[in-house]
Amino acid sequence: RPFAISELPETDWVARVRRELMPVEAGRFFVYGSHDADKVPEGCEPLLIEAAMAFGTGHHGTTLGCLRALDQLANGGFVGKNVVDIGCGTAVLGMGAARIWPGVVLASDIDEVAVEVAEANVLANDLVGRVKCVEAAGFGHPDLAAAAPFDLVFANILKAPLIDLAPDMGRHIAPGGYAILSGLLNEQADDVIAAYAENGIALSLRQEIGEWTTLTLQKS
Repeated sequence: RPFAISELPETDWVARVRRELMPVEAGRFFVYGSHDADKVPEGCEPLLIEAAMAFGTGHHGTTLGCLRALDQLANGGFVGKNVVDIGCGTAVLGMGAARIWPGVVLASDIDEVAVEVAEANVLANDLVGRVKCVEAAGFGHPDLAAAAPFDLVFANILKAPLIDLAPDMGRHIAPGGYAILSGLLNEQADDVIAAYAENGIALSLRQEIGEWTTLTLQKS
């Protein structure tokens, strides 16, 4: 026979993800799946992410780094009054901000499915009305334009779009406001730091987790 067909064993991907995605602690935040609801410790800020959606769960060095950076800003006395999560994925970062600060956090993603996932997670975390999810590229949505300037912007995406966003970040972040950026390999961070410096946003803190870097920057 010219072709041989071999049967692949069926894999229950959700069950596999549940086995592999253990709860993650990032400062005060505890990111977990519903299968680990009994493991949530006292005194933390819990963030429930459904296990079937494996991106943005807090296990990746970029998401973990952003949550730690958020925790450190809050520990330093910063209170985010006008926060947006650009390229939000599961909206875990926006939800983290909404857990610790009053007000409405905006969360945007270019992908329609990601926005639906984000909305489902917002509902699961009882944050409806506290995190508003919109479909948009970068800051390109009327709700974001109306809310600007922001005192904190998350963008956990990739090097090239982060650099492309730098001028818009300069226009949309209030003086003294912060950007927490990730999705960066360690060796890519310098180029992003330089692009943001050109737009008046200077490095405040740089953290590496494995091969990934998270940057906290502040607008002058």
